[in-house]
Amino acid sequence: MKLTDTKIKSLKAREKQYKVSDGKNLFLIITPTGSRYWRFKYIFNGKEKLLALGVYPEVTLAQARERRDEARQQLADGNDPSFVKQIKQRAKKQAVLNSFEDVAREWHAKFLSRWTKGHAQTIISRLEKNIFPWIGSHPISEVTPMELLRLMRQIESRGAKETAHRVLQVCGQVFKFAIVTSRAATDPTAALKGALAPVQIKHHASITDPQEVAKLLRAIEDYKGFFITKCALKLSPLLFVRPGELRKAEWSEINFDTAEWRIPAAKMKMKSVHIVPLSKQTLAILNELHPLTGDGKYVFPGVINPDRPMSDNTVTSALRRLGYTSDEMTAHGFRSMACTLLNEHGWNRDAIERQLAHAERSNVRAAYNYAEYLPERRKMMQDWADYLQSLAQHKGIKVAK
Repeated sequence: MKLTDTKIKSLKAREKQYKVSDGKNLFLIITPTGSRYWRFKYIFNGKEKLLALGVYPEVTLAQARERRDEARQQLADGNDPSFVKQIKQRAKKQAVLNSFEDVAREWHAKFLSRWTKGHAQTIISRLEKNIFPWIGSHPISEVTPMELLRLMRQIESRGAKETAHRVLQVCGQVFKFAIVTSRAATDPTAALKGALAPVQIKHHASITDPQEVAKLLRAIEDYKGFFITKCALKLSPLLFVRPGELRKAEWSEINFDTAEWRIPAAKMKMKSVHIVPLSKQTLAILNELHPLTGDGKYVFPGVINPDRPMSDNTVTSALRRLGYTSDEMTAHGFRSMACTLLNEHGWNRDAIERQLAHAERSNVRAAYNYAEYLPERRKMMQDWADYLQSLAQHKGIKVAK
């Protein structure tokens, strides 16, 4: 006779374990403690076996029958239900081990050496705040475009449109890593192309009009603050490196004989050695500064702690003291200034880009091309310095080629 929920509830525990059949080899085991276990008895390859189907009432009578019928179908297909169950359990366990968070952290650890400490922290922090709490435990192979879109919309709702784009980009890199390591078959971020609100790109404020550049150079020459800060200000337009690269400059990196500043790959955003040819004007400033800071490590040491480079906002603060607002000029703006005017004067765009140390699409090529266009860049840097000097002296001579 088939079981019913009423009959199951009426079953009492006995001194010894016993079983009650539901038909088609499905039965319920009642233990002396009152626990109830579903079992399915079957024969495979001539051997009698038992398949555990769950515990009542967590697995209802209807669910137990469904599982029995599924096992019977597996037998009809020539498969051992116990083996099929083991395979499914293994796959489920593997899926948990390959959760989005696990794969993302593995990817992050693998590529950690390619990033600066700050950039690496920003990447993992964005995932921890915006992704992991919601889909971190999900098997990476099961994450859908709709789940990701919901999370991106969540970020956008805070007004952080740019963050949404960056987080989605990071997720795409994680999925690509999962694909090449056989943890996922597709990248769901590809389906979201164009789905996010566009970001209004805000460029660093910069002065590019020659007459205004001349005024800025004369203002820098009249700067009344610390001498070290004044030297950093004077070198900023001449070298147009990133502000962080300038303030962390070390005397050991500068070769007065070859008139070169070689910035180690570890300090560069793109992790490639960068050569900065030094003009006569630049060498003059460095020679003037050397007696003051040359005994130490840094060209621009900190005021409070000389064993550390000067503060990252020193040049920016100096520009503010000169009367330039954040909408008019920034420390980073010296790069835009040089890029704009050098292009206007007809210099080789590739040489300009190489001197700016902009990203090289090929990582292999980037590792070897730090000296690319170097003779042309030497001439460009000297002519650029001559041009700036002419502006400051009210001459306004065009940069020669």
